[in-house]
Amino acid sequence: MRIFSILAALAVTLLLAMSILARPQLVALLGGDETRTEQETTEQVSETPSVVEQDPDTLVKVQVRKLTGQQVDSAVILRGETEAARQVDVKSETSAVIVSDPLRKGAQIEEGDALCVLDPGTRQAALDEARARLSEAESRVPEGEARLAEAKARLDEAEINQNAAARLSEDGFASQTRLAATDAAVAAAKAGVSSATSGLRAARSGIEAATAAVAAAETEIARLTISAPFSGLLESDTAELGSLLQPGALCATIIQLNPIKLVGFVPETEVNRVMLGAKAGARLAAGGEQVIGNVTFLSRSADPQTRTFRVEIEVANDDLRIRDGQTAEIAISSAGVKAHLVPQSALTLNDDGTLGVRLVDENAVVSFAPVEIMRDTSRGIWVTGLPEVADVIVVGQEYVTAGVRVAPTWVEVTQ
Repeated sequence: MRIFSILAALAVTLLLAMSILARPQLVALLGGDETRTEQETTEQVSETPSVVEQDPDTLVKVQVRKLTGQQVDSAVILRGETEAARQVDVKSETSAVIVSDPLRKGAQIEEGDALCVLDPGTRQAALDEARARLSEAESRVPEGEARLAEAKARLDEAEINQNAAARLSEDGFASQTRLAATDAAVAAAKAGVSSATSGLRAARSGIEAATAAVAAAETEIARLTISAPFSGLLESDTAELGSLLQPGALCATIIQLNPIKLVGFVPETEVNRVMLGAKAGARLAAGGEQVIGNVTFLSRSADPQTRTFRVEIEVANDDLRIRDGQTAEIAISSAGVKAHLVPQSALTLNDDGTLGVRLVDENAVVSFAPVEIMRDTSRGIWVTGLPEVADVIVVGQEYVTAGVRVAPTWVEVTQ
């Protein structure tokens, strides 16, 4: 029994080897033609047409629309957020206790409104003292001017006596002693003029010092009332009554929301499409509200981390419905491009996963055209990449492939 199994295995192995190594001989033995078989296979593959020939009765029926390209304003799409036009933390510049009732957050304030009022303490007395010193310094100026005039008169008299003594001495009518005395009188008069001039300067310096002291005291008193630098809304309560404020302590936070800014970051591949003054629209994430404004700022320097450029759009916000920090989808208008408005249902994918539409030519043969989506609207999708006039299959495109002949039905469309 074992010998029979071995012989059977050898026979099967021999047959397999002959079928692989001696195939032509086996085909000839069985009455076949290997060359003819291979030739028929090659002809069958090579004669497959690029366009599938079909019976007219079996053609797939599709609906086709003739679409013409239109000039459409393109847009740079960004994700951004709203930002207050102004926001400032109003802080104290002096040290004192709050003596005013607090204002509550959310209150509407106008420029110049008092936010925090501080206790004046002895500051008024310091101002009165500075003003008194100023009056005293001012009264010394006329006295100094009179002394200077008197010193100059004495100098003139001494110089006259000196000249007279010098002439008499030359003629022998005056002694050298008298001449020396007149010289000493002139020197003393000059010293008196110098002293009077210094006194007048000191009086005037005293006026300047007293004036500075008055200004400092007045400024210190003005700091006791902390006012709103601009009109806006209180984002926080003002400092509580009785609390002590030190220099740099927070009194209140104010924001200005009208107008409001939309802030986004443009990638470097799109930055050349954005211009100052360009129209821009945005759709807010909260409620889907749409707003329109203009580009007011485009950064000249890229962010070193993201390589993007900051762009700001100013939008009117009269009713203050738009809040600071809301997420927004921003579209900035730029130069237009040719595009076609196609129904969303007409879009399909080819075998490679490329997005596009299927077209028909004058022979009703289907072809595939890749497209790029430009904008989504309620009437359809604007796409680029199609010829000027395109016959797009809008119904039945999923049941045909490129190279197949179809039976088209034309549908009117208004773009």
